[in-house]
Amino acid sequence: MNKENHSESKISVRERRLLVIACSAVLILIVITAALWPNSQEKPQVIPLSEVAAEIAGGRVTRIVDSLNGRLTITAADGKTVIAQRDPNASLLEQLHLLGLTESQLTGVQFEMAQTSVSPAASPLGLLLIAGLIGSVVFFTYRYNTADRSRSKTFQAADVPDIRFKDIAGLDDHLQELRDVVSFLKDGERFADMGARMPRGVLMVGDPGTGKTLIAKAVAGEAGVPFFATSGSEFTEVFVGVGASRIRSLFQKARKKAPCIVFIDEIDAVGRARRRSESGAEMEQDQTLNQLLVEMDGFSPSDGIIVLAATNRVDVLDPALTRPGRFDRNIYINRPDLKGREEILKIHAQGKKLSPEVDLLAVARATPGLVGADLANIVNEAAINAVRCGHSCIEMSDFEEAVEKQIAGGVQRKSHVMSLDEKRIVAYHEAGHAVVIHHTELSDPVVKISIIPRGQAGGYTLAVPDHDQMLISRCKMLAKITGLMGGRAAEEIFLQDITSGASNDLEVATRLAEDMVTRLGMDARTGLRVFQASGERSLLAFQGSQKTCENIDQAVHEILESCYEEARRILTTHRDQVEQIAQELLETETMDRERFLQIMGQPLAA
Repeated sequence: MNKENHSESKISVRERRLLVIACSAVLILIVITAALWPNSQEKPQVIPLSEVAAEIAGGRVTRIVDSLNGRLTITAADGKTVIAQRDPNASLLEQLHLLGLTESQLTGVQFEMAQTSVSPAASPLGLLLIAGLIGSVVFFTYRYNTADRSRSKTFQAADVPDIRFKDIAGLDDHLQELRDVVSFLKDGERFADMGARMPRGVLMVGDPGTGKTLIAKAVAGEAGVPFFATSGSEFTEVFVGVGASRIRSLFQKARKKAPCIVFIDEIDAVGRARRRSESGAEMEQDQTLNQLLVEMDGFSPSDGIIVLAATNRVDVLDPALTRPGRFDRNIYINRPDLKGREEILKIHAQGKKLSPEVDLLAVARATPGLVGADLANIVNEAAINAVRCGHSCIEMSDFEEAVEKQIAGGVQRKSHVMSLDEKRIVAYHEAGHAVVIHHTELSDPVVKISIIPRGQAGGYTLAVPDHDQMLISRCKMLAKITGLMGGRAAEEIFLQDITSGASNDLEVATRLAEDMVTRLGMDARTGLRVFQASGERSLLAFQGSQKTCENIDQAVHEILESCYEEARRILTTHRDQVEQIAQELLETETMDRERFLQIMGQPLAA
C-alpha cells in the first residue's frame, strides 16, 4: 500500500473514532437532560387532598393549578408550593365540596387549568440534541460507506514491484512456466499471431513460506506491469453483497491499468467449495465466489489482465474456480532441494558480513525440508547472534546456533539449573538415542548431542540426512521409529525407571506407525486399503468395522513394540558406549560428530 492510501486509511479511522465519540456524547447529553429535567426546579412537598381542603378552609391557599391527570399544584399565601393528587375521574370542585368546603370558602382561591408540559425531547434543547444525533448518524453512515467503497477500490497499490526473477532461487523449473506469462504481457501480439491466448489465471500451490507471494511480485516486476495485491480475507464480510462489490471494484480498476496482474493471496478464504446452507455468512461467501467466477470469465484475452492466486489448501477450492478457463495453469511449489537451499542462503546472505570460513553448502545440508522463509530467518538469526556474541562478522558457529534454534524450536536455556538426577536422566536419554540411531541401518547420521535445554526440550540429538529424499521406504520408517525409542529404552535399562522425557518421541513414533498402517499400506494385516480419519487424528476416528479398527490398533501396537525391543537389544549390546557417552555429556554437555564417531570406534569420513 502506498503512503497516500496509508494516510487516507489513517484519516478514515480517525474520523470514524471522532464520529463515534460525537454520537455517544450527544446521546449521553439527551439522557442526562431527560433525567435532570424534572429536577431542574426545587421538588415541592406532596400532601393529601384532605389537607388541601383544610388549608383552603383556613384561608391559607391563594392559587391551585389543576391538570388533566389529576396533579394539583397548590400555592400558599406565604408563597410556598406543594403538590397534591385528586381523583382524575371527578372534577376538583366536586371533590372539595365532598370534603366539606363551601362556595364562600372557595371564592378566595384562584383556580387554573395547567398547560400541557413540554418534555425534554420536545424542548428546543432536546430538539437540537436529537437533530445533532440524527445528523451525526447520517454523516457517519455516509463516511463509512465512502471509506468502504474506497477500500474496496484501492486494495494495495498498483505499483510495479522492484523484485525480479534473479531475486528468486531454488525454483528454476517453476519460473519457466511464469516466464511465458511475462512474455504474454510484454509481447502478446506474437502469441496472438500464433493463435495462442493469454492464460486467465495461474494458481500457485505450496506450503507456507515457499515463496508464492515473492514469485507473483517477480512476475509483475519482470513484465513491468502494475501489481494489484490483495488477500482472500479482504472479500469476506458478514453482509451479503459487500464481497461481490469489492470483487467488481477490483477488476474495474484493473481494467483501467491493463495490462496488469491481480494477485489474490490465500484465495481459499474466498474460493471455498459452495454448499447448501441458510446462514447469511455462507450466502455472502457464495455470492462473492460467484462474482469472482464471473469476473474471471468476463474479461477477454485482449484486456491484458492475469490473475495470480496462492494457497496451501487447494483441496478446499471450488471446482468451478480451479478449472481451465479460469486458472489455466497450476504450479505446485515444492520445498527446495539441497541446491535450491544453498542458492536461497546465498541470496539472503548478500550484503551481510560473512566470515571466509562460512560454508553455506554445509548449512544447506543441515536444513533438509526447510522452506525459503525458514532459511531467511536462519540467516537473520545468525547475524543477530554474531552481534550478540561480539563477532566482527558472521561466523560458522553463528549459523550452527541459528540452525539448531530453528530445528530444536528455541534458544539454549543455559541459565536453567537442572538437578544432578535430572541431568543424569537427560544424558542417558540422549545417549540412548544416539547409539540406537548409529547402530540402526538406514538411519540418518548423528551430527550433535546436547543436554543443554533448548525450547521445551531438556536435550536433543541432531541427526541430519546426507541428501534429500523424495521417497521413504518401510525400513527407513522403522529405523526412524527405532531411533525415537532409544531414549525411553535407555531410561529403562540404565536407570531402572521411566520419565516423561520421551513424550514427544512417543507421539512422533505413534504418528509414523499410524501412517504406515492407515495411509501407506505397509502392514500385511490391513493390506493396501487406505483408511481416512474423520475429524481429529485418532484410531477411533478411522471409518470401518470394529474388526478393522482392532486390526489397525493391533498393527500399530506391534510396530511400536517391535521397534522398542530392537532399541533395547541395541542398547544392551552396546552398554559401554552408552555409558561412555552419558558420562562425557555430564562433563561437557555437548558432543560433536567427530567425538561421537571416536567413541563408536568409527573414523570420521573425509
